[in-house]
Parts: sequence; C-alpha cells; structure tokens
Amino acid sequence: MTRKFLVLSLLLSAFLLNFSVATFAAGAETEEGKEDPTGFIMHHIKDSHEWHFFNIGHTHITLPLPVITYAADRGLEFYKSSDFQNPETHKFGKEYAHNGIYIDDHEHLGRVDGGAILDFSLTKNVAMMLIVIALVLYMALSAAGHYKKHGAVAPKGAASLVEPIVIFVRDEIAHKAIGPKYMKFVPYLLTLFFFIWIGNLLGLLPGAANLTGNIAVTFTLAMLTFIIVNVNGNKDYWKHVFATPGVPVALLPIIVVVEFIGLFTKPFALMVRLFVAITAGHIVILAFISLVFIFESYAIGVVSTLMVTFINMIELLVATIQAYVFTLFTAMYIGGAVAEHHHDDHH
Repeated sequence: MTRKFLVLSLLLSAFLLNFSVATFAAGAETEEGKEDPTGFIMHHIKDSHEWHFFNIGHTHITLPLPVITYAADRGLEFYKSSDFQNPETHKFGKEYAHNGIYIDDHEHLGRVDGGAILDFSLTKNVAMMLIVIALVLYMALSAAGHYKKHGAVAPKGAASLVEPIVIFVRDEIAHKAIGPKYMKFVPYLLTLFFFIWIGNLLGLLPGAANLTGNIAVTFTLAMLTFIIVNVNGNKDYWKHVFATPGVPVALLPIIVVVEFIGLFTKPFALMVRLFVAITAGHIVILAFISLVFIFESYAIGVVSTLMVTFINMIELLVATIQAYVFTLFTAMYIGGAVAEHHHDDHH
C-alpha cells in the first residue's frame, strides 16, 4: 500500500511539474522587453483581478473576474477585469483605463481624475476562498446527511474522510488543550482546520490561487482567534494579565506591559507562521521550475524535476501540519483563557 502511494505521488508530482511548466512558461518582461524567467513567481504569489491558468503560445488562457467599484459620485458599478487590460498581453495599466477607472500594474484600482474609489472586486484569492468554503460545506453537509440517513453506521464517502478528522480535532486537540469547556469551541476549531487544510492543498495545484499564503487571509484568521480568546477570557485570565499573581509589586508594571503585549504577539505569531510557511513553499517550487528556463538545459531539467517532485511531496505534508499547528495553538490560547486557576495564599 505504501509503495503504491509513493508511486502515485511521484507520478502526480511529475504531472504537476509538466503542467506547471506550461502554466508558468510566460514570465514577466524586463525593462529591455526580454522575458524574465523568474517573473512568474511573484505573479503567482500575489493576488490578481484575473485568474490566469496557462498559456498556449502567446494566447493567455484566463478567467476574467468581476470588478466591483463604489464612488460617492458614481455609485456602485460592475465591470469585468478584461475591460481594464491589453487584450493581447493581458497587462493592466493606466493606459488601459475604462470609463475613467483603471487597474495599475500593482493590481491597485484607481480613477483617472484622481477621485476616491472603493474596490469590492472578486479577486483570484476571493474566488479561491469561495471555492474552499464550498468544498468544506460540501464535505460537512455530505457527512451530516450520511449519518442522518443511515444512523451510527460505518462511514462512507465524504463521511469516511470527515469523521476521523472531527474525532482527532475534538479529542486530541480541543479536549486536551481546552479542558472541560472544550465542546463550545469544537465547531470553530473544525472550521479552522478544514479551511486551512483544504486551502493549503488546493494552493499546490498549478494555476491555483495562493490563498493561505496571503497575509490578509492569515491576518483575518488570527484576528478571529484573538477575538474568541479574549471575549471568552475569564476573570483569572484577565487577572493574570493586569495583576499577575506572585509577582513582586516593583516588577508588576513591567510584567503587566509584557503580558499585555503578549495578547497581540500570539495572534501575530499565528498569522506570520502560516503566511511564511505556505509562501516559502510556493517560492521554492517555482524557483526550481524557473531554473529550466534560466539554464535551458536537459540536465538542469532532470534535476529540477526531481527536486520539485520531492518538495511537492513535502508540501503535501506541510499543508496538513500547518492546519494542525494553527488549530492546536488556537486551542491552547483558548484553553489558557477559560481555565480556572487556583493560586495558593503563599503563591
């Protein structure tokens, strides 16, 4: 079974590499007009107003995404991203403005007249987020429908995948890290795990969006944890922050400052850890792919293929580990906020 899994993983990775070469073959241009073989790396990492899949020759296979804007003097307006770009090169720029609105080469929306405008566009990362949410909902509802229809029987279909993860998160993460009050937080922890896990896995597909490698996404997830932890913090939790037991009075002002800063460093660490781990993995894979175009050598191509295959297999593991780590640390922070502390009189 293990041998079959390894063989399938190698074949899948080799296929993904070949598809990736077709996907990323057209890099960005340098100032001299030449192709930059590494230009596709940042293009893949950052968000975009269009979803680029691959090129066939000089033909860009893309999905135009909705551009939704609001301005006080113009109201709510709807466009598609192809309205603001060169139809041949698919570049954005002020010179391709449409109806007085443009998207610059940094994917920022603006008005030709310099007026204020709000961007509510459905970008590539937002579209990917909706896909991830739809998949998570499908898995959860399919599993729930299975048990509603058949009762407590051996799981099948989506339920066979969902049930072991639910049990693991509930018993090994929530219960052990939070304690007796764990059931209240299990739904949130499960949502976190499945959202990050599915987002990480889908992000490894060629042409997919770098959802969990987007700092705005990891910031939002970290802020949700920050809010849940501090809203549910009991009196012992806040006493530990602003009147730490057992600390000499002379040191109390310093400790209070340290503890208060700690309220923010914890979610900050969650945000940065996930962002860096996922983004770094993508950059390493794309960097090895770019070597094929830099050296234009068969030998380098073979080495690059082997390295990308190996790193892809590692990234499959990292995708799961990062979902687990984010969920585990969230549970530990919640556990510290809701735990009842009993301090001795002499402590």
